Amino acid sequence: MSEKKSDGKPQSAAILWARYSGLGFVIPASVVVGWLLGKLLDHWLHTRWLFLVGIIFGAIVGFVDVIRTVLQDKDLKSK
Repeated sequence: MSEKKSDGKPQSAAILWARYSGLGFVIPASVVVGWLLGKLLDHWLHTRWLFLVGIIFGAIVGFVDVIRTVLQDKDLKSK
């Protein structure tokens, strides 16, 4: 189970496993960071709704990062 890197050398299974196992943490981490930034802005601006914007923004950023990673790996497989 080895894929080729962009320079043509095969990657080991351990490297691929590490890359794909990290994808499971990207979306939750992005949501938590968005929530924390939203709570910080709520405290600073004396509002009560910016944490929701932070959660939504974090989820979108997390999904975009996962999609980019998957599409990049798909492009590497097709070469």
